[in-house]
Amino acid sequence: MLCRPWSTDRFELGEGLRRQGRDLLMVDILTGRLLRLDPLVPGPAEVLATLDVPLGAVAPVLDRPGAHVAAAGTGVALLTEDGGPRWLARPEDGAATPMRMNDGCCDPRGRFWAGSMAYDGTPGAGSLYRADPDGRVTRVLEGYTVPNGPAFTANGARMYLADSAEGRIDSYEVLPDGSPGARTVFARLGEGSPDGMQVDARGHLWVAVWGAGRVHRYDPDGALERVVDLPAVQPTSVCVVDAPDPRLFVASASLGLDRAGPGDGALFSVPVDVSAPAAHPFGGNP
Repeated sequence: MLCRPWSTDRFELGEGLRRQGRDLLMVDILTGRLLRLDPLVPGPAEVLATLDVPLGAVAPVLDRPGAHVAAAGTGVALLTEDGGPRWLARPEDGAATPMRMNDGCCDPRGRFWAGSMAYDGTPGAGSLYRADPDGRVTRVLEGYTVPNGPAFTANGARMYLADSAEGRIDSYEVLPDGSPGARTVFARLGEGSPDGMQVDARGHLWVAVWGAGRVHRYDPDGALERVVDLPAVQPTSVCVVDAPDPRLFVASASLGLDRAGPGDGALFSVPVDVSAPAAHPFGGNP
């Protein structure tokens, strides 16, 4: 596959790739920046907002152009058009070890799910939170070290959630009230760590594999269907964009590398043969 950098930018911890309308959104977590790129034309990222706390991921807010729900700092916030946060909750304030929010996304019912992790990687310190459209934020899972994803099937009935530190991708049935059901292990990685994920239009799961320089695609039964090699050691996030021709975008990180190569921290584009839905909005789908 022809893999090429999409931008001259290099990111410390590029993450949270999402298609929103005609735009490709992403974050650079530790710099607190929300970024926009054109998925049709290569070029530099435009900074939409800069927070004074880490910014893990965002999703659009239904019927509020320019507004986003965000996993940021120690909780979940609404970002207005001017970028200012209005906090829904900061559940990781005062935790036993310093924490930050990490990856997150909305399910098809408009609920925002986001994980937290300890800065020092304390085992089992992370949690998964669900923000409902009415603004309530609930801790729904505990005991994860570095929760990543989540990703949802098209009907929202199944959620995939990775624990990067454990090299494991879990699968949960999502119950009607939004609670995760019993956990099953969907896949274990022998090399590298599962990071950002997305379910495509055929129900397959794309997974960025941190530390291994590649992306995996799994079929719905957990079998590894495809491997995409990248010229970057630490892929972090994936997003398939389907217009005019399907392309897989992959973000990466230069964080922690003693000698970063020319591709480390870059955003890449790879032609693919499948489409995927745009990011679901917070508050539900029209």
